Amino acid sequence: MTTNYLARAAGHRPGSNATATLEVVIPVYNEEEDLEQCIRRLHEHLEERIPFRSRITIADNASTDGTLAVAHRLADEIDGVRVHHLDEKGRGRALKAVWLASDADVVAYMDVDLSTDLNALMPLVAPLLSGHSDLAIGSRLNRSSRVVRGVKRELISRSYNLILRTSLRARFSDAQCGFKAMRTDVARQLLPLVEDTGWFFDTELLVIAEKVGLRIHEVPVDWVDDPDSSVHLLDTAVKDLQGCWRVGRALATGMLPVAELRRSLGREPLVAGVPHGMIGQLVRFGIIGVASTVAYALLYLVLHPMIGAQAANFFGLLITAVLNTAANRAFTFGVRGSDGAGKHQLQGLAIFGFALLVTSGSLAVLHAWVPDVSRHVELAVLIVANLVATVCRFVALRWVFRNPEPDLSVSDLSVSDPSGENR
Repeated sequence: MTTNYLARAAGHRPGSNATATLEVVIPVYNEEEDLEQCIRRLHEHLEERIPFRSRITIADNASTDGTLAVAHRLADEIDGVRVHHLDEKGRGRALKAVWLASDADVVAYMDVDLSTDLNALMPLVAPLLSGHSDLAIGSRLNRSSRVVRGVKRELISRSYNLILRTSLRARFSDAQCGFKAMRTDVARQLLPLVEDTGWFFDTELLVIAEKVGLRIHEVPVDWVDDPDSSVHLLDTAVKDLQGCWRVGRALATGMLPVAELRRSLGREPLVAGVPHGMIGQLVRFGIIGVASTVAYALLYLVLHPMIGAQAANFFGLLITAVLNTAANRAFTFGVRGSDGAGKHQLQGLAIFGFALLVTSGSLAVLHAWVPDVSRHVELAVLIVANLVATVCRFVALRWVFRNPEPDLSVSDLSVSDPSGENR
């Protein structure tokens, strides 16, 4: 059950030492010149525009200049500001440490340069406080976003997000905008799974959240590039690509417990009996099916002169059935790892037997009617028969790759809200 935090937030104001509804983290490394302006501007916005209790936490990442001293001075001067110091660098490390220790209902972060217009903060956190969404991100790539930045940064940003969509099948539009929030109860479940401690932290968190079925809310933002940014683009890009490879491998090998987390955390269809993600499955199944049909046709034409029509049909179907089952297992239905792979192939071969019966029967009927039919007519009949078998194959494969019953109780992984109720 999802808690509506807005009711609890009613009447709360910034600056109190009581439990915060919203905690905004500012991760910093050697930002002694910009920190004070950022904190005072953010605090003013929270007091004037955010109608519930909030808190600012400055997360110092082992700064070597006077950043920590400035942070402590601001915490002494401004009610509702505190400092968390880490002895090691890493934006992801800082966010993970503060978010896991937070007693707020919603945690957020933004970059110290405040490149994102603060008017987007309330739209960012409102869906989380209401329980509608689990995470929220600012997007600079939305059509209604207004962004001022150089061509190089624009190209790098769009290229990176394109890589995420193609390699990890991510659906969120902007992974690296420094303006994000999430419900704290969800953070406690997801953050232990996030390995990166640097700039890839955001992307890894979002990919895992999306794969387990959490709802990510996107807010179009107005954003102005900081010309004095200390981010090294090339080094960051290389580390991000390495992170993509690591996360992709973890998903492909089953190292991430996606299925268990989806059963306990994910938002399932609201109407009983509605298959999850059928449209996407149909598209991927169709693409694999076209590739399999082309491979089958080539095998049939090559084998027919050597072993005859029925044998060519048998071996063509057998070879493509094994490859088709493996491809649909991984890409259409998202079953990763080696667990159950042998069983799935046996079930796939049973489905192959049905397809063989349909196609062989079609060939037998064709030869009974037209004994001297050409290979190309035979192939046309077989393709039509395969199309009929394909419809049945999709239904059967959905059953084969259905989510198994969890081998652990949902309570072991359930997200509990602060009132003690589970979602």
